[in-house]
Amino acid sequence: MTSVVLVDDHALVRMGFRMLLGDARIEVLAELDSGDALVATWQKHRPDVVVLDLAMPGMGGLEALRRLIASEPQARVLVLSAHEDTAHPQRALRAGALGYLSKRSAPDTLIAAVTTVAAGKPYVDAATAQTLALAQIRGDTSPAQALSEREFSVFIQLARGHSVAQIAEALSLSPSTVGTHLYNVKQKLGAANQSELTLVALQWGLLAI
Repeated sequence: MTSVVLVDDHALVRMGFRMLLGDARIEVLAELDSGDALVATWQKHRPDVVVLDLAMPGMGGLEALRRLIASEPQARVLVLSAHEDTAHPQRALRAGALGYLSKRSAPDTLIAAVTTVAAGKPYVDAATAQTLALAQIRGDTSPAQALSEREFSVFIQLARGHSVAQIAEALSLSPSTVGTHLYNVKQKLGAANQSELTLVALQWGLLAI
C-alpha cells in the first residue's frame, strides 16, 4: 500500500485529502501543518510520497522542499499549490519535487498524481503544464526569475508582510543576511519598499490569496 504524509496548514484541506486518498487505499501516515514539522519528522515517517503545500507559515513549502531533498535526495515530493504563476512550479520542480498539482485540479487527479510520483515518475497537471509551455513559447518572464532561490524565498515572505526579524527566524538566517537579500531583491525588481514588492508579487500571481 502506498503511504503518504500530508503537509498543509489547513486542517479541512488535509481532511478532504485524507478521505480522497483513503478511498483509493492510500495510507496517510501523518498530517503536518508546516514545512518545519516535515523536516523535523521525516525520519520518523519516511513515506512513499510527501504531499506538500507551498503557502504555509514558518519556512514555507519551497524552503522545506529544498531542505528535505538536500538531506534525503530519494524523497518523492508532490507539491500541491494554489499558485497559478509559472515561477512556483518551475522552482519547485527545480528544487527536486517529482510532481506539481494545482489545488484547482479535479479531486481525482490527486490520486493519479500520488500514484505516479510513488512510482518514481514525474507528474504535472495539465493546466500547469499548459501554462508553463505557453509562457515558454511567448517568452513571458516573471521579474522574479532574476532572483536566486534564497532571494525568492525572502521576497515571497516580504510580500506577505513579514518583517526582517520574522523572516530571519523562519529561514534560520541572521537579520543582516536577510537585509542583504532584501537589498538585492529591491535592486533586481526595481522596488523601493515592501509595499511595492507586494504589488509586484500580486501582479505576477506569486501570492496565493
